[in-house]
Amino acid sequence: MLNPFRSRQFDQAARAYSADLYRFAYWLCRDRFVAEELVQETFARAWKNWDSLEDLAAAKPWLITILRNEHARLYERKRLDIGDEDPQELEIPSHDRPGAHLELEQLVEELPPAYREPLVLQVLGGYECKEIAEMLGTTEGAVMTRLTRARQALRAHLSDPAKARVAQ
Repeated sequence: MLNPFRSRQFDQAARAYSADLYRFAYWLCRDRFVAEELVQETFARAWKNWDSLEDLAAAKPWLITILRNEHARLYERKRLDIGDEDPQELEIPSHDRPGAHLELEQLVEELPPAYREPLVLQVLGGYECKEIAEMLGTTEGAVMTRLTRARQALRAHLSDPAKARVAQ
């Protein structure tokens, strides 16, 4: 059991970072309920291991890492049902012109996860390349490369949608 001081620190961290964690979880899974569940699981794991966190300044990246791991666990347990549905029935209907914001959001969703995660962490989370590298378990150079390629893919699609398919 945590001492009252550490418990108070956990409560403060939960209040301070829950919105950011939810926003990141939603970007990962694109489902409100799953995102809420991911955040709850993240805080449950963080509570169990709160005493192992030595530097409170590193709480947010630590929580993001836990959330990413929880998201990965979802897919470890998930089994896909293979059905006999007609592929045309599964297609998402296209919209005439939903708006620039929605279009950009969809473009970011289409990025490969290796490019999308660092981009979302930098743009929404405000993290620097070094912090993102620590969270993703890679090098700072790899993060910078992925960010550059993500931006190039987005620019290519926005300037000429026909070229964008080749760039990805």
